[in-house]
Amino acid sequence: MLVRIISSLVLFPILFALVYYGGLPLKIGTIFVSIVGMYEFYKAICKKIMPIHYLGFIFSLVYLLVLDTPFFQIADLIVGSFLLLSLIFMVFNYKNISIFDVALTFFGVCYIPLMFSTVYLIRLFDYGNYTVWLPFICAWACDTGAYFTGVTIGKHKLTPNLSPKKTIEGAIGGILFSAIFCGIYGVFIASREVEIEHIFNNSTIAIISFVLLGIIGAIFAQFGDLTASATKRRFNIKDYGNLIPGHGGILDRFDSVIFTAGICYIILKVIEIYNIIL
Repeated sequence: MLVRIISSLVLFPILFALVYYGGLPLKIGTIFVSIVGMYEFYKAICKKIMPIHYLGFIFSLVYLLVLDTPFFQIADLIVGSFLLLSLIFMVFNYKNISIFDVALTFFGVCYIPLMFSTVYLIRLFDYGNYTVWLPFICAWACDTGAYFTGVTIGKHKLTPNLSPKKTIEGAIGGILFSAIFCGIYGVFIASREVEIEHIFNNSTIAIISFVLLGIIGAIFAQFGDLTASATKRRFNIKDYGNLIPGHGGILDRFDSVIFTAGICYIILKVIEIYNIIL
């Protein structure tokens, strides 16, 4: 536990600085987490890095580099081209590369860099310097709330075969913690007189929206954690890596954030485009 706490104390200021300043520092951080996360994912499942995985690294790097450029408008072409080239690569290496390898490589690209890059995309929104913190608040408030609630009053197993330590009470506690902390964050933003009415029409609606987003985000955070648990249990591994002492690998630390970032981006984008919050 001490090692875990020390690692968190070292990593938090770095993460805070990257997200706070945004721009190039955050892009570099996004690339680092994505590429290392992909490496851990492929290595954990395949036990080695295969040639086709390098194709995934290259296309992920290209995708991440164009996030804030006009070329991002053709991001779908980049992803589509990657899939086509992966299949062609399999044709010329059919003795060593199977359709499973192609599917796994493509899934790794979609699961990690494409989903985690939404952190950077949220930062590009109007007032993204405020909303970018929501995925992290959802994930880590949920994780904290689920842990303490589960330890204190947890009795009913949530997924006994998949993750025996998780309880229904812990899951509910995680959702409540996320909703509360997102609501507090909404009050904090409103107190700074940030003109978030540009997105939410008024501060009260913004706070309510943050609470609702905290609930939805916490649900997805738990699915992110369970997805990682299901993958690791299926391939009989404890952690994706050991880069972060006490936490495991990069992917072990960000498995929930990948999901919360994705859902937060979708919700905020829909609000921005369709102005559905009255």
